[in-house]
Amino acid sequence: MSVVETKEKLLETALALIWQSNYSVVGVNEICKQAGVTKGAFYHHFESKASLFCEATAYYWQVIKKDLDTIFSPVNSPLEQLENLIQFLFRSKLSDDTVRGCPFFNAGAQIGTDDVKVLEALKNLSQMAITYNHALIKALDAGGYLERTGDMEQQARLVYHYIHGVMSYAYVQPDISTIKKDLPEGLYRLLGVKQEYWFSTSPTWEAEPAIFKHKV
Repeated sequence: MSVVETKEKLLETALALIWQSNYSVVGVNEICKQAGVTKGAFYHHFESKASLFCEATAYYWQVIKKDLDTIFSPVNSPLEQLENLIQFLFRSKLSDDTVRGCPFFNAGAQIGTDDVKVLEALKNLSQMAITYNHALIKALDAGGYLERTGDMEQQARLVYHYIHGVMSYAYVQPDISTIKKDLPEGLYRLLGVKQEYWFSTSPTWEAEPAIFKHKV
């Protein structure tokens, strides 16, 4: 493998292992073994597991951003964008029998706040996702789809909290169909969409999430 390929392989492997297990139990030795590289190669690219984690958040974001840019493209109506978001959450984080959630949201809960760089990486990742939520809310409001408007930035954060709260609950809820029923309705309620517009359109995004094409 080239130097670039080795680094990308380490990032993809770290993502996969953190998603399948958790940050705390995934060690450098296991990452190197699964990636098929030496520890020397690992430390050539990253000074520590925390350093790898921080770069992996940026790598993860660049992969899913391709989907988000399509999902929230202005060629889609605001309601289509909302349905696209729901479809993305189902396809990337929930399946009929598996809860994937977000590897970094889950890891953040495991790590705590001792490592400032890790915490900052997680905050940046969250804020970028919230920015997309904010744009969606503004589009829905401009289109006249909302019952009420208030602090849109706060509402964007609440949507982010709600989504990840549902994903956390899904780990202990054996009936995924209940989650798939509750998540969309909860989003419509939280966003304050006028009821006559609830589920009035279909998603325009049906692709396989880009993250799965990166072997994660």
